[in-house]
Amino acid sequence: MADSVSKPSCCSANRSQMISSQPMTPLERSNSTNEGKGISKGFINKENMIYIPGGEFLMGTEDKEGFPWDGEGPIRNVTVKPFYIDPYTVTNLEFKQFVEVTGYVTEAEKFKWSYVFHLFVPSTGVKVLGSPRQTPWWLAVEEAYWKQPEGPGSGIEERLDHPVVHISWNDAQAYCDWAGKRLPTEAEWEFAARGGLVQKRYPWGDDLTPDGKHMCNIWQGKFPVENDASDGYVGTAPVKTYEPNGYGLYQIVGNVWEWCSDFFSPTYHKSGQCVNPTGPADGTSRTMRGGSYLCHKSYCNRYRVAARSQNTPDSSSGNVGFRCVADAES
Repeated sequence: MADSVSKPSCCSANRSQMISSQPMTPLERSNSTNEGKGISKGFINKENMIYIPGGEFLMGTEDKEGFPWDGEGPIRNVTVKPFYIDPYTVTNLEFKQFVEVTGYVTEAEKFKWSYVFHLFVPSTGVKVLGSPRQTPWWLAVEEAYWKQPEGPGSGIEERLDHPVVHISWNDAQAYCDWAGKRLPTEAEWEFAARGGLVQKRYPWGDDLTPDGKHMCNIWQGKFPVENDASDGYVGTAPVKTYEPNGYGLYQIVGNVWEWCSDFFSPTYHKSGQCVNPTGPADGTSRTMRGGSYLCHKSYCNRYRVAARSQNTPDSSSGNVGFRCVADAES
């Protein structure tokens, strides 16, 4: 079993950690699955995807700002084969089209709740079921899911070009299956995120705000009580808001966490394969990369390209999304 011990991240909350919950019974879950809905694979279209040439790169970091307990280091030579990747995370519009075609029901809908950051929860009109003890800024809001991100009364009509959120790993996998794509491995994600640069802290270099310019959507202010939004956004930003990296990828760090295909382990890479690595054979959590709009240096400095986090595959929150990749030879 893969080791999933990691320092808690402000940016994610585990579904099983929610206290004062009203869990869905096994019967309720079985009656709300996607079985029998006839979800079929769509036709893969690589026209709008970006070709990544692959090759050898230095993965990981030994940066003083890193978190060794997350397994960010040591730095090692890793080789990945060529692949295609979406230039930005899956949007609300794209996920909406998927649901309309397939009738897919997300896990947040099955559980009947998902995590919403406390500052976004309306004072009336929603029911809060509880929160995780270690990250009390996450509130389990009844009926919060991708289409109503802050619970009943909220919507995505003005956010169709924003990343879809409240997406579990299982939901992301279902979308990828339908689209004929897949989730990236950690190695593929980091290779692409670096944009051709070698051992830089961010996709654009080592300076977080070169010449005072904001390059990503992260927390500005005192976490978790005050966000001055000096980068332009308190919550999610449209997927093409900031300049792309050297490979043309938008917001590969900040904005929303991105699911990867690998099981999470802080130690596997020290002895695992270094050619097209796919991570441990099993585990309890899946890896997430890139950080989100809630990341802040004071607590969760995980918007660096080598940073990692993890969550259980059924967990969802208002800052977790995904982007897809495809094999170059398919």
